[in-house]
Parts: sequence; structure tokens; C-alpha cells
Amino acid sequence: MESFVLAVDQGTSATKALLVDPAGEVAAQASTPVGIRHPGPGRVEQDAVELLESVQAAIAACLAQVAPTSVAGIGLSTQRESVVLWESTTGKPAAPLVSWQDQRGAARAAELTGAGHAELVRHRTGLPLDPMFSALKMAALLDEYDPGQGRAGRGELRIGTVDAWLLSCLTGVFATEIGNASRTQLLDLRTGDWDPELLELFDIPRAALPEVVASTGPFGTTGRLLSPLPAGVPVLAVLGDSHAALFAHAGWRRGVVKATYGTGSSVMTVAGAPGAAGGVCDTIAWSLGNRPTFAHEANIRSSGRTLTWLAELLDLSPDQVVSLAEDNEAGDVTLVPAFGGLGAPWWDSRAVPVLAGFDFGTGRGQLARAAFESIAHQVDDVLKAFTGLSRVVADGGLTRSAALMQLQADLSGVEVARTRHPQLSAAGAGALAGLALDWWSTADLEQRADRGLEAFTPSWDDKRRGIAAARWHQRLEAARGLGVPPQEGTR
Repeated sequence: MESFVLAVDQGTSATKALLVDPAGEVAAQASTPVGIRHPGPGRVEQDAVELLESVQAAIAACLAQVAPTSVAGIGLSTQRESVVLWESTTGKPAAPLVSWQDQRGAARAAELTGAGHAELVRHRTGLPLDPMFSALKMAALLDEYDPGQGRAGRGELRIGTVDAWLLSCLTGVFATEIGNASRTQLLDLRTGDWDPELLELFDIPRAALPEVVASTGPFGTTGRLLSPLPAGVPVLAVLGDSHAALFAHAGWRRGVVKATYGTGSSVMTVAGAPGAAGGVCDTIAWSLGNRPTFAHEANIRSSGRTLTWLAELLDLSPDQVVSLAEDNEAGDVTLVPAFGGLGAPWWDSRAVPVLAGFDFGTGRGQLARAAFESIAHQVDDVLKAFTGLSRVVADGGLTRSAALMQLQADLSGVEVARTRHPQLSAAGAGALAGLALDWWSTADLEQRADRGLEAFTPSWDDKRRGIAAARWHQRLEAARGLGVPPQEGTR
């Protein structure tokens, strides 16, 4: 019987599943959407049970095309920084899932920064003190649902990122993969374990946190929740979604800088050791056994989400917004999508969205193009922080737009190469799982990553590039200047 790796990517807006054969080819795929809600200013939540059900549905749809017993192992990639709080005995969520986009920790972040803790956090974790990361979300959830952390301190409540939640449900193992853990702001990059001083700073009980393990586990085997998949299938690999995309690009090779164009954007490259500068973060890309691979990463909060917001506003589909953007010019219109503040390289949670340069003659086409251009400008701002950059490899749903890829090359003055496979996070998790099965080598993965790339070369001169960047930065500074400090109060 033919064997497959089941690769699952649990993302912000959907869960995707792929069946990958020993030649690295995709034999079947499926996708299930996931809802998201905004219950108040700065609050972004999802339903953890719906998340699990989306994994079940995507897997079932994928396996409808093959014999379920043909699955040799599972690779899992997940959205990062999002937080789930659940009961250890029942396994039921005790609160809504708090999304990585959620900003409820902004006031507490400002308090900790004002108290002089930002440098400690940055040194230990490689991350700026920002509400995007998990620690502040965990603190807020525990304050609301377990005041005093009594239940969490006794291990009656568990808290973790999406990978920990799914593993707990699917295999019964209470563990988190080290790359995901490195995004919580609680992990010491140098020890690869939870940092006691940071746990005290953020008021997170160690008893409530999962064990930190390598990207190859151990993660256990599946139970009976993934029917028609039989019980006993091993979970062989777990990666954060951006890390998985970098792995699929064979990103362990120095000089490879990948940009993922999804709900938000991640720009990442491997590094020999922590020590990023220029608004870029340090993180752990993955760990194979006891060998962590470090990376430098820049995170953009709103890229594809800007287009879906505009689609909702204009009562259009996201594809229609993309088509309008491709067929129009923005003129003087600029959109700075500081929804929930700005990520890298600014890390300004006070920034607010700005739409500038419009008049009574401005139409949907100019707005769509301005939203489009905001994605490329934000990626360009962080690319400037990466030294030795000669090529960007791009993945994610928005790479289907050749116009966006060409715009990125023009703005950044660097070659952009998009992959033939837009679902690269799932592919990366599958690649690591196949590596664990000895189906292929890293050399095989390098050859596969270079196959079928489509390159876009810059066509603008420096003058045009400079004018566009100057207008963008002028309006970006307006977005930052209009912001107000987070309100004082409890976290």
C-alpha cells in the first residue's frame, strides 16, 4: 500500500491538510475555514473547539481520497502566539482563544516598559515587550478566569499556544514545540526552557505550562478524534507556521530570506546565534534533537488582513479587491494599516490606521491599490534590516498575485522568487515529518525547494523607488503621531 505523510497547517483563517507521498508530491489536499471575532476594541478571539473541529474536518476531507491506513505519520504547523486556556481534567477550553492579533496586553506592556523591564525581556527572549506575544495574553486570561492563579498553580488549568492545545487534544501529550515556545516571551533562548524570572515577571505559574520539546518531539500518537484516521499514528514533527514555511524553502541555507504573505507577514532568515538588530526579533526556527537553529524574524501585523478588511467594508470578495488592486493605480492615496498598532521594525502599539491623499474622486480601485501597496511597503521596511540580502523567496496565499510580487521587487530593489506551492507551511511540516521517516535527506529538500520558483526582477530606478518610500514613511509617521498611550489599568 502506498504511504503518505499527513501535513496539517492550522492557520488564523483556515486549516489546510495535505497528503504528501515519498516522492514529495501532493496527492490530496483540503481546507476548512475558521471564524474570528472582535468582541471589543483591540480584542481578537477565536473558538478553540472550532479550531480543533477545523483540523478534524480538513483531515477527513483529505483522507476521503485515499485509504486512511496509508498515513505513516503527521506533521503539524500552527499559528503562533495565540493562547488557549483549558481544564486539565476535562480538556475543555476555559476561555476563548486569544489571537496573536489581540492587543489586550498593551497597557501592561507599557507599564512593564516604564518599570524598566524591556531590556531584560529582549535579552532573554529576543523579542520586544509587545502585546503581540503570548505572555501578556496569558497573564490577561489568568487574571480574568483564574484570579490569583490558584487553579493554574495547582495544574488544574493549562495554558499554551495552539500547538500545545492541539497536541493535548489529539495525542494527550502536554508539550509545546520549542519554536512556538520561543514566541511566548517566556522562553530563554539560550537555555531552551521556561525562564523563572520571566514567569515571575508575567505572573505565569510553571505548573500550568507544557513541557518544551524539540521540533521532532516526542509528541505521542493520535487517539480516536481524527476519524477516519486510525488511532496510533505518530505525530512526527511540529513547527510554527512561519518556521515551517522557512523549512520548506530549505531555509537552513545561509542567505535565504523568506517572506510569508498571509493574514500578517513574517520575514525570516536563519542566524548563527541571537543578536538581531534594527527592529528585527530573535527566535528559534526549529530544533532537530538538541540542536536549535536560531533565526532573525520581522513580524508584520496586517497584510492579507488589510485586504479582507477592505473587502468587508466595500462588500466585495477578497479576490475582487485583489483584481481591483492589480488593475488600478493608487495615485496619491496611501493606507497605513496600523490595526492594533505596527509590528516590525517600529513595534509601536500606539499607532493607528491612516488613510491619506484621497478626495471626492477617489474610488474603490485606488483604495484597493493603496491596500495592496501597504503590504509591499511594510515588507520592504523590514527587508532593509536584513544584511547580505540578494533574493527573497515568497510564499503564502497572496503570492498568487504576480502584480504584488512584481511590486515587491520594484519597491525593494531585490529579486523576489515565489514558490509553486502556496501552502508552504503545511509543506514544511510534511517535509520535516518525512525527514523523520527517512523518506528524503536535507539535500533532497534543497533540490525540491529550488524547483519551480518564479522570479520577479526589479524594474524601477532608484529615484522612483525613493519617491514612493518617502511618501509612505511620511504617512506612516502620521499614523504613529496620532496614536495615544494605552489606558492605565489592570492587565
